[in-house]
Amino acid sequence: MTHTRTIPVPDADPRIPESFLAKDFAFLAGQDMGEWLRAHGGLTDWSDFAAGWNDLPEDTFMADGGRYRQRRHAAFSFSSAGEWRRKPAQPHYQSRDRNPLNGGIERWFGMLSDATEQSPTLAAVFSVCLSVLKKSRPEVPEWHVETHQFRILAGPGSEGQPTPEGMHRDGVDFVLVLLIRRQNVVSGTTSIADAKRKTLDAFTLTEPMDAALVDDRHVYHGVTPITPERPGQPAYRDVLVVTWKAS
Repeated sequence: MTHTRTIPVPDADPRIPESFLAKDFAFLAGQDMGEWLRAHGGLTDWSDFAAGWNDLPEDTFMADGGRYRQRRHAAFSFSSAGEWRRKPAQPHYQSRDRNPLNGGIERWFGMLSDATEQSPTLAAVFSVCLSVLKKSRPEVPEWHVETHQFRILAGPGSEGQPTPEGMHRDGVDFVLVLLIRRQNVVSGTTSIADAKRKTLDAFTLTEPMDAALVDDRHVYHGVTPITPERPGQPAYRDVLVVTWKAS
């Protein structure tokens, strides 16, 4: 049985980036995002939380034949007041127009572990997202939330592609991308583009807790491939992606 839980959502959060409200996207440096997460009760378990990326199963649905992506997934139901529960196991689905590479099929991934789901840091991530949505989308009472743990691997002569579908929108309302770690990789630059695919900004998540906030209704996003900085040593990029869609 899935129990309903509640996280606090402030009526007014002064840390919400004005750039997101004005431009539909924002980059936050790890120090600033870390302070924001601490203000919402997170990071007390950061080391254990980050260790949750060390046992992700391989994504076997890559239509390009790639073996460079590992991931876990879970879906949740959230009210704007902060009540939430985990939904039963379900596939991740995107249409072909949203994801021309891997769309059009139901993709089943390993579930988030209980430790990750119950993490104070994940709860803080949810609380931060809800505080943004309470400001930017106050009319929405219920949200369908999907949480993805990604590890993108790079090897000799083998790029790792964080967004193999290219510049895209996910078909949701809001996306948070949180960098967990980068190990021995080059590139992985995030680009943001407007509805006509004109580039608006580009930045690289390099430090733990560097983050991107994206209004997926209005802007596109994509990330360049990563390659090893020092050949012969492990090279990967770990991120948490949380998407929010009005129910």
